[in-house]
Formats: sequence, C-alpha cells, structure tokens
Amino acid sequence: MSKKMLRRIAEAMERVSPPPVEAPNLRGADAFVWHTDPERLEPVRRVNRVPIELLIGIDRSRDTLLENTRQFASGFSANNVLLWGARGMGKSSLVKAAHATVAAAVPGLKLIEIQREDLPTIGRLMDILRNAEPRFILFCDDLSFDHDDSHYKSLKALLDGGVSGRPENVLLYATSNRRHLMPRDMIENERSAGVNPAEAVEEKVSLSDRFGLWLGFHGCDQDQFLAMIRGYCTAIGIEIDDDTLRAEAIEWSQTRGSRSGRVAWQYVTDLAGRRGISLKPVIG
Repeated sequence: MSKKMLRRIAEAMERVSPPPVEAPNLRGADAFVWHTDPERLEPVRRVNRVPIELLIGIDRSRDTLLENTRQFASGFSANNVLLWGARGMGKSSLVKAAHATVAAAVPGLKLIEIQREDLPTIGRLMDILRNAEPRFILFCDDLSFDHDDSHYKSLKALLDGGVSGRPENVLLYATSNRRHLMPRDMIENERSAGVNPAEAVEEKVSLSDRFGLWLGFHGCDQDQFLAMIRGYCTAIGIEIDDDTLRAEAIEWSQTRGSRSGRVAWQYVTDLAGRRGISLKPVIG
C-alpha cells in the first residue's frame, strides 16, 4: 500500500474519531454535570438544593455523611457511600446539602453529577480528574440495574479502582431505592436458574458491598412529617397556626397516600403559592 493511501486512511480516521476532551475550567463552579455527547463537564452555576438544617428526621445519616465528606475534603481517607431506602426521604437532597455545607468550610470540594446510563464513560472522566487539584464527589442519583444491564460492571471498576486505582481525589456518592441496587425478583431468578446460582447472585449483589458506607432511609411517621412542614414554613416565612397546618398537611398526605420529605415539600410549595410567597430564599 502506498504512502499516499496510508495518509488518506489516517486522515479519514482522524475525521471520524471523536475530538479530544478539552481540559475543563474547574475553578468556574463548585458543581458540574458530566455529559457524553460530546464528553464535557458542564458547570452548574446554581445548584437546586435546600439547607441541610431543613432535612428533618435523618439526623444519624446526616451526621455520618457530613463527617465522611469533611474527612475527604480535608485530604483524609473516606468511604464511597450508598444512600438507600424509602423514596422521597431526602437521599439526594442530603448529598447536595452536605456538599454545600462542607465546601463552604473547606474550599475546593467539587460535586459532579453523572447519569447511570453514562457509567461506561466513567473511565475517561477519571482520566480528566486524576491530575486535577480539587477533590471531587461523583454523584449518581437513583442508581439501579435491571435484567441484562451490564452498566454495573463500569461501576465495579470505579469502586475497585482497576489496575490504575481510583484517583485519590475522587469519591462516589450514590442514591438508590434498592439496598442491593438490583430488583428482588432479579436476585431470586438468579438463585433459581443457572449452573451455579450462588455465583450468579454473588456477581450482582456484591456491587453494593463495594460501598464502604450504607446509609438507610426509612419512611417517616406523622409527627416527623408535620415537623418537616413546620421547619419549611419557618425558613420560608409562612405564618400558619398549628391546627390549620396539621389539618391541611394530614389531608394532603392522605390524598397522596404517603408521608415523606418530598410530600411535605410539595404541600409547602402549594401553601406558599396560595400565600403569594416565593421559595427562592430557600432553594439554591
């Protein structure tokens, strides 16, 4: 094959190959979102979050996550964290609030959100972050895996570190409604089928074991539900007497068929709208 032909092939390959990822400006924001088409870190100027003091009923998880985050931000050893349990009880809100609280005291801590479907690209993201000066919390919200989903293998590589090892300046916080990140029927199917069902189950269930900290979130009772709403009303400046708040909040939870931090916030959003009060002082 002639040199001219080889040069033309090389030029064609350069045209179809993805451009190299530009070095991001990591000083421009405290939070970023990882995108894959094209691959880039997009800064988030204003994070959608609530102050940590408004997260009521999860004191033990709050304190544990704050301490782990402070250790990491200060350059000490810390664990990857799986926050699992009841929906709407503040798992993702706690991650964002803990980051904001610690970053205010220890500058240089960054939060990067990555979508579950983008996990196969996480190795390239690690290459970008490995030699960067700040410390990074990777945040994967609502993490779970279904049948024939191989994305969990990419997550295993991150948690285990692979040959090159997980970067010392990167930690993973993930939230999930499932303790083992897999549906129960999937685990049971693995046990009942296959040549060696025990090994098949171990391959998938062992993923959650790679998180050093498990923080469980459970449904709240009525008193906690009402305390959440009162806390929100106080922070926002909504004046409402206890009897009215109790009657309206209980009716609201009954129409939704559940009590949680999310349902409490939805009631307060409605109440603020009816009172003509803005939520901007609290959110962000």
